[in-house]
Amino acid sequence: MLDKPASWLSLADVDEPGVERLSRPGVLLAALYHPETFPLPRFPLGISTVARAARETLLGTVSLADMQLGLSLDGLAARIEADRPDVLGVSATFGQYDLLVQLLESVYAQNDPPLVVVGGSLTARVERILLDRFPQLLVARAGGESTISALLAHWHGDRTLDEVPGLGYVGAPRGGGLAVGRRRTAKTVTNDVTADVVPELDLLPATLDRHGVAQLETSRGCTSYCSFCPRDHKGSWAGAGTGRLPWLLGELAAVYDRYPQVSRTLYLVDEEFVGRDADATDRVLGLAGLLHEAKFGWESSCRVDQIVDPDRDQGWHVERAEMWRTLVARGLRRMLFGVESGVDSILDRFAKNTTGEQNLLAVRTLSALGVPTRFTYITFDPLMTLDELKATHAFQGRTDLLLAPQPDLSPAEVVRGVHDAQFVTATGTGQPFYRGISYLLVSMECLIGAAYTRRVQQAGLAGTVTPSMGRVEARYADWRIGVAAGWAQRWIDRHFALDYTFKSLEKILDGDPRRQVREARGVLKDASYAVLGDLIAEIGTHPLHHDPANEAVLDARIWQRAENRLTLLRGVLTAAVHDLLPDLGQEHAALLVTEHRRWSTASGWTLINAADSCAS
Repeated sequence: MLDKPASWLSLADVDEPGVERLSRPGVLLAALYHPETFPLPRFPLGISTVARAARETLLGTVSLADMQLGLSLDGLAARIEADRPDVLGVSATFGQYDLLVQLLESVYAQNDPPLVVVGGSLTARVERILLDRFPQLLVARAGGESTISALLAHWHGDRTLDEVPGLGYVGAPRGGGLAVGRRRTAKTVTNDVTADVVPELDLLPATLDRHGVAQLETSRGCTSYCSFCPRDHKGSWAGAGTGRLPWLLGELAAVYDRYPQVSRTLYLVDEEFVGRDADATDRVLGLAGLLHEAKFGWESSCRVDQIVDPDRDQGWHVERAEMWRTLVARGLRRMLFGVESGVDSILDRFAKNTTGEQNLLAVRTLSALGVPTRFTYITFDPLMTLDELKATHAFQGRTDLLLAPQPDLSPAEVVRGVHDAQFVTATGTGQPFYRGISYLLVSMECLIGAAYTRRVQQAGLAGTVTPSMGRVEARYADWRIGVAAGWAQRWIDRHFALDYTFKSLEKILDGDPRRQVREARGVLKDASYAVLGDLIAEIGTHPLHHDPANEAVLDARIWQRAENRLTLLRGVLTAAVHDLLPDLGQEHAALLVTEHRRWSTASGWTLINAADSCAS
């Protein structure tokens, strides 16, 4: 009974069933985290958007917990034991399978455990393994908003479990007595983008307190069908509405105003920022305008064919060049592109629907337009040949891709110039392309359910499942490349925490300190590229025919090469860190000193995510 029915805000008397529906279920949404691998946090967008969807139902109460913010796994388990939530939602990504299993074992050991639903990029890949181990578990297979909303209705008896979209589980139909021996999955929602994708901001201040960054999303899905991607939304893309974006940006700005030392940069986690809609250019320019008006810089990701597309005419390319230059003027701080390779045979195997020449022209165009970029590149894959690896090394080392910005040239002149050898020579920076790659020496992950993984299995190269990474272990068709790839991963993991610290500092800094951090990180990239050359040189001294004795020799020789490179790197990187520290604030400098000390004193070549069996 409302005291003031005509008012937007009123006192009211609520009956007992109403109180029950408003206050129950108690929902706790938790995000897992390995702090030793990722020293700085990111705003937990997944559980925050799910929390908004849950609260909008007005069913129950929702709280959030994030292990990035100083909460240990034991602490999270203790909170669950103390709070006794009715529904527990857990977000787990790659590398967190161990934490997820430990938490679930703890929860299911309780008397009267909550209804548990898990989601995130890892859980859909290992759904079968999880359900075999925890038959009571529910697995959210899509974005999560529609799933949590329907699950709360199910808790109140308004829906059957079969009516909860995007949910995997084991069990009997609600109310039935017939046991169902197969896994049941309700019809998956292909588009889980609500009219506006809006997160709750409960955890943002604590994230910024710990020098973290804010994340948003303005679209979901991808326009491509890359063979290494196992996700159900391949080829399906949808942009979210912007109706509530100005309000949300205002709320974000109010939080950031309390943190003047933190860069006002938002990270849009879209896999494909631009999309394929007819109004794609107008849409992204409008989004950028809203972000710029709120005084935020921003970063995101998209495909190379949003810059260069052989099927499009000159007019399209000029329009896109104008778009990219305008996006920079409206706050674009950096854009990530998944190049993945510069070798046509590899790009075909990856089903990228791009070519090496297309990638080359795109990098030239972006750099000449002054668009800040970073690129991803898969250096090793189990099906590659030595010739492909050599071609990969050559492409990464090319110095005719990264051009100096040409602000005085029109977009049309840039589009024409990138095809002209004289223009490229005159505007080249001399910087090798690998300096623009985020992480060097990366190996293909054979993710469960991906088309590429099926090719590996058909070739008889597949091994055991690694639940922690949602992948299938694989041998290499060329055993020598397999040994090299293994050592490349050891090299990455040896430096990952420190490299991630550099990368994270770059995200939260502006101006000259940010540039200095970027240059310091370049020292690691130079060393990694040199290691790739060492690996190829050693491979060439051994025959293709596999012999255990030869493998042992190759392994020992690469170990010695890696040790020599590490010795050289220690001196150069220590000097770079020493030069960088005066340009950082006290807290940022202390963080870097701590991680550099940890890196300097580390020994051995341990993998971060060592292979674990399905029984782990």
